[in-house]
Amino acid sequence: MSHDRWNAIVDVAADPGGGRGPLAGVRIGVKSNIAVAGMPHTGGMAHLRGKIAPRDAHVVAQLRSAGASITASLNMHEAALGATTDNAFYGRTHNPHRMGHTPGGSSGGSGAAVAAGLVDLALGTDTLGSVRLPAAYCGVYGLKPTHGAVNEDGLLYLDPALDCIGPLARDLDLIKQAWDVIGNGGGEADFSRLVLLDDLAGVACEPAVLTGYKAARAALDLPVTVIRLPEPPTAIRLAALTGSVRYLIGALGVHRADASAELRFILDALEHAPSNAALCAAVKAVLLEALGDDGVVLLPTAPQTAFAHGGRPPSNQADFTGLANIAGLPAIALPSGWSDDGLPVSVQLVGPAGSERRLIGLACRIDAALNQYRPPKGE
Repeated sequence: MSHDRWNAIVDVAADPGGGRGPLAGVRIGVKSNIAVAGMPHTGGMAHLRGKIAPRDAHVVAQLRSAGASITASLNMHEAALGATTDNAFYGRTHNPHRMGHTPGGSSGGSGAAVAAGLVDLALGTDTLGSVRLPAAYCGVYGLKPTHGAVNEDGLLYLDPALDCIGPLARDLDLIKQAWDVIGNGGGEADFSRLVLLDDLAGVACEPAVLTGYKAARAALDLPVTVIRLPEPPTAIRLAALTGSVRYLIGALGVHRADASAELRFILDALEHAPSNAALCAAVKAVLLEALGDDGVVLLPTAPQTAFAHGGRPPSNQADFTGLANIAGLPAIALPSGWSDDGLPVSVQLVGPAGSERRLIGLACRIDAALNQYRPPKGE
């Protein structure tokens, strides 16, 4: 068991492997809901403590075949249902930019390990933002692929209808290299239209977040289409979350009693909430129509910077990120600035299905204009 300063690592590989290929020498950490042969495969859950994966997930095998070294199993929010990575059973992960603050979640160990330089690249999973929120709070880059574009064999699901496996890294070149290994291709044509949410759909954002969003908008010289959502983002997020909770309840079965008090509270609160598949379908239709095959959405990633552990998390964390999951679309998060007290903020781009390479290319353009990536102080 590793006890690194940030408590991002659950276990370290005795034999990380690695060889020749495009990712030779790249150290990779894997969220503990993705199988790595011989390493913990717990999903951050108590009843799976001691479970060791007998084989690699398909995506892990792909990375090994490309020469990467699989070095660590990474901490995560319990059952992937939450965005703090303050895990009652495997410990609290800290943000490398501010001890005592969240790295985000549920892939918080992935974001923290990358930001702290413990690994070069990490795999996370994204249900309603769980790759992009840690990328935002930890000041790194994170790609949520098109739903189904990355093989999910070996994944402990939160919700098969939404979950995607995606990479986080400290630079976009490495994100692109990883995507070329685990993804399914895609063209690199330029986007010709920018799609924006009218008044950011009324979501309250911290001043630094808005400043970063405006800077990214200024870096894009594209004609703009403004859209409105059928309901406020909070209602949309809850509609999607209800389905995830119902799937998780079925997956937990008798082990629900072994869950933390926090997780049981969420399950009890949402188990009998009315489903609203029609709202999710309407949101998807709005986004698909607005994007066509040449549009790209620009949004803040999270409405706020990383917050202190121990308090009540902001309820609107995933109001922006959940939209891409509901529509099954790819999205990429990148640093866009800093708050006055030294915490990173982030923007995200959402594109049509299969546009991952195009998103990475556009993110590179914005990144070059903004130049906002910084390693943690003292590194």
